[in-house]
Amino acid sequence: MNKPNFDSQQSAHARLLNAAAVLFYNDGIAATGIDAIVKRAGVAKKSLYNNFASKADLVVAYLEARHAEWLELYAERLSQAKTPEEKVLAIFLAYEDHAEHAYERGFRGCGLLNAAAELDADDPGRQVVRQHKKEVEALLANHVAECTGADTVRASQIAQHLAFLLEGAMVRAGLERSSEYVRHARSIAAAILESL
Repeated sequence: MNKPNFDSQQSAHARLLNAAAVLFYNDGIAATGIDAIVKRAGVAKKSLYNNFASKADLVVAYLEARHAEWLELYAERLSQAKTPEEKVLAIFLAYEDHAEHAYERGFRGCGLLNAAAELDADDPGRQVVRQHKKEVEALLANHVAECTGADTVRASQIAQHLAFLLEGAMVRAGLERSSEYVRHARSIAAAILESL
């Protein structure tokens, strides 16, 4: 996911976004300068400003791309789910898949949360991260509602608990550099769902 795959067919936009994704995840947003991004992308600095209005614009594009990557993983896992419970667990499996990608320097936790920790409270990038987390919780709530019958209030409460469980597992997985914690959270979630 984070290893650039540059070829002559790839646009400067894609090359810049791929380079930024690797560097932002590896080194952080603040520590990654424009010069490092254009060097890794193999393009002129002018190309960056022809494709992105600013570094902040590139950061937002990076965060949106990470969200889209996760949605693809989730869609794949969801396509294999046969029951409402399996649909809930598909969300956990998508996070496991994200944690198990071949990151250049290993898994360091949720790239969205890592980025949000560096951004000012009113930064547009933080809004992308908030929206991702809200969407994940809404997906959980929809699937939990299928498990509980149409009790949307109860489903929302359970979904919030599952979201907290998932976020805690991702933080610990990043700290320990192991998706084992997300697998463990998935087994706890399965037990919760069995008790409904």
